[in-house]
Amino acid sequence: MLLDFAKGHGTRNDFVVFADPDNLLDLSAGQVAFLCDRRGGVGADGILRAVRANQVPEWSGEPDVWFMDYRNADGSIAEMCGNGVRVFLRYLEEEGLVTGERVSVATRAGLRTGRFLPDGRIAVTMGPATRGSDVRLTVGGDSWPATSVDVGNPHAVAELESDAQLAALDLTVAPAWEPATAFPNGVNAEFVVREAPGHIRLRVHERGVGETESCGTGVVAAAAAAGQSDHCTVEVIGGTLEVDLTGPEAVLIGPAVVVARGTCLLPT
Repeated sequence: MLLDFAKGHGTRNDFVVFADPDNLLDLSAGQVAFLCDRRGGVGADGILRAVRANQVPEWSGEPDVWFMDYRNADGSIAEMCGNGVRVFLRYLEEEGLVTGERVSVATRAGLRTGRFLPDGRIAVTMGPATRGSDVRLTVGGDSWPATSVDVGNPHAVAELESDAQLAALDLTVAPAWEPATAFPNGVNAEFVVREAPGHIRLRVHERGVGETESCGTGVVAAAAAAGQSDHCTVEVIGGTLEVDLTGPEAVLIGPAVVVARGTCLLPT
């Protein structure tokens, strides 16, 4: 099967994107893993499939928008992806599938609205960042208290003491958490260092993917867990993002670029 696709990234969190308006191509976990494979496939942290919302049985909201079907690199389904939404919007814009300064898209975490900014970045509403109970994250032989935060998907945010401690983390293996029942569907784990008031740095291990160079929902979760109440600049490996926490919904602001288009022979 031939699949026409685009490849894009937001602060180097990268995705394979394609349009399936009538919801005819429900990729298997194996096909997703193939596309995301960085040696045997195209290479990506996840897949973004654009489906008309009125063709998605699980969506009961606004029908005349695009639904972002997001899949992690291992084929598992995820509720939401902050960097992915910006790349999804950029793709829709460049393909001529949407027009206007503001565009809403459907996700498994609800409706999200993006705004194309004059400087080329995209600002996206992320829903509320809701802090939950305290948990504990463990990496190797070290562990830290962490705050659980819901941004439409689950996060656990631990604050470290120094950049050196952050750099030394081995995130090739998924962190463990306690209590084990806190995240029955897995969790995205963020490790944060405060650089200055309103300025933090983080690394993240995404469930179903591994360490990524950026995680949009993780950036919002980290800003909320750090006690920010207005604006926060967040440095990730892949670049810089901003979070606006002044309104009822968090707003994530950052770049998104489509870097390639092509055709792939997709295994059946």
